Amino acid sequence: MEGNLIQQLIEYYAVNFGYLWDLFIKHLLMSVYGVLFAAIVGIPLGIIIARYSKLSWIIITIANIIQTVPVIAMLAILMLIMGLGPNTVVVTVFFYALLPIIKNTFDGINGVDENIKDAGKGMGMTRNQVLRMIELPLSLSVILGGLRIALVVAIGVVAVGSFIGAPTLGDIVIRGTNATDGTTFILAGAIPIALIAILIDVGLRLLEKRLDPSQKSIKEQKHQPQGIDR
Repeated sequence: MEGNLIQQLIEYYAVNFGYLWDLFIKHLLMSVYGVLFAAIVGIPLGIIIARYSKLSWIIITIANIIQTVPVIAMLAILMLIMGLGPNTVVVTVFFYALLPIIKNTFDGINGVDENIKDAGKGMGMTRNQVLRMIELPLSLSVILGGLRIALVVAIGVVAVGSFIGAPTLGDIVIRGTNATDGTTFILAGAIPIALIAILIDVGLRLLEKRLDPSQKSIKEQKHQPQGIDR
């Protein structure tokens, strides 16, 4: 490849678009699968510890301890059990995605106004109905915030998965670090990784705002007709 760095990048993307697109999709899917499995476990756990607060410090502490383990060390431990490949990476993402999902679900449920919950109970709602019809809808934007954080973390975790044989965009970055002049390869892999993280972050932030009850009430107030002064 000749010319300046930008020209080299453009040439690389033009020649290897199919290969990059395949890695892009695989990278994204491993991130999504890991977070999806973490949500299946983490959201119910968050609801349980919101109801039984004595359990909260145990669950959140365990999730915090998992976060302190370096990604490469976690991959190495799980590789000994599960072997090389994408499945090990998905399980690693699962572990790292638990904390933001559990914590945000816990905070979201606890953040619902007690007066609103009492009003629901006064109308004859059971505890499960209050959860389903009041607590979860009002805490949805906070829970979604946890999923957003988990997905952004997952993108970085998956990139490291290349070290254990998973096909990710990290493959190109590693190739660049092993080359004599690998700046083009490093950027060619790093730019799509950053792009995935930015798109997920911006997209889910917009969705959070749409689902935020406070934002809805502000919009409703703006659209209410003003009274006519006499």
